[in-house]
Amino acid sequence: MDITSDDELEREAEGFKEQGNAFYVKKDYAEAFNFYTKAIDLCPKNASYYGNRAATLMMLSRYREALEDSQQAVRLDDTFMKGHMREGKCHLLLGNAMAASRCFQKVQELEPENSQVQQELKSAESILEFERLAEISFEKRDFRMVVFCMDRALQSASACHRFKVLKAECLALLGRYPEAQSVASDILRMDSTNGDALYVRGLCLYYEDCIDKAVQFFVQALRMAPDHEKARLACRNAKALKAKKEEGNKAFKEGSYEEAYDLYSEALTIDPNNIKTNAKLYCNRATVGSKYEEAVRDYEKVYQTEKTKEHKSLLKNAQLELKKSKRKDYYKVLGVEKNATEDEIKKAYRKRALMHHPDRHSGASAEVQKEEEKKFKEVGEAFTVLSDPKKKSRYDSGHDLEDDDMNMGLFH
Repeated sequence: MDITSDDELEREAEGFKEQGNAFYVKKDYAEAFNFYTKAIDLCPKNASYYGNRAATLMMLSRYREALEDSQQAVRLDDTFMKGHMREGKCHLLLGNAMAASRCFQKVQELEPENSQVQQELKSAESILEFERLAEISFEKRDFRMVVFCMDRALQSASACHRFKVLKAECLALLGRYPEAQSVASDILRMDSTNGDALYVRGLCLYYEDCIDKAVQFFVQALRMAPDHEKARLACRNAKALKAKKEEGNKAFKEGSYEEAYDLYSEALTIDPNNIKTNAKLYCNRATVGSKYEEAVRDYEKVYQTEKTKEHKSLLKNAQLELKKSKRKDYYKVLGVEKNATEDEIKKAYRKRALMHHPDRHSGASAEVQKEEEKKFKEVGEAFTVLSDPKKKSRYDSGHDLEDDDMNMGLFH
């Protein structure tokens, strides 16, 4: 039975390392990885083998494994500068700037003249600065600034899922759903159990009014991260919003308009951030609202948040109805139906004009005279409009008679 001496093992391991180096130079990192692993299996106490394999794993973008190898390398040899440098670089790429700084400081102690480490320390410091600024900006709901900070931090920490997810969440809060979805999906491809990424995917669906699908993602996020507060809150909001909206629709279908109005109003208090669902709720509430002023207010809110053609025409109609409700009813003034003929309008005018003519009330009190004179003028006004087909059709459609270009004073 052959017993291989330590020297022979070391020689064989060195051979594997040399082969690994040759593949590394050729950029065949997968093969380099295999040979460095063989060297490690033969000599598990050699720091430089772990260091070499860490460099290879970094080239393969397997930063977590590279981090473990560089940590093992410096455990075996605390003076191994390249080991500390690689560990710091992995921490940096994974977004852990504090740990990275500690490693780079160790490199500085070992090699005070090392110019590369100065640059790495600066990168770590700027990441910490962007993290601090992002936290303050998120508190202030300045989501654009958070996206900017995360983009800058990701230039040095390109493998940091935490930064990517925060960026995706803010993109969703800014209404940039396709971008947010794409970032979250990229993370889930690499890490399907990432609760934050699942939450962001749910958030996009929730804000796009796909509430059932959104709930599925929130539930999945909570399965992966049971203490995910944001997912819990979003899940509760989504379910409450859906239930209230459906209750409101049910009351509306049953003709209980007041109850529907109240239910839509309650639903609107659940989540002010959900613009799309709230736009529908405002529209629904405006439909059941008995007062035109309220309807116009609701449609204006909708139009401010989502400037679509559909919302513009809803607002236009509501403003028209409000205008119609506030102006004089010329048909009522003449005492005729809306479908009255020209003849009927003329007859009614003569009758009412005689009834309110100032000569008929010359003996009455000043107050009565004033009232009758006002009515006489109104009758004249009503006849001027209703006896002219063009003016009558404009009046019927609710447009201002002075407004020749039919301009409603709307958002243009």
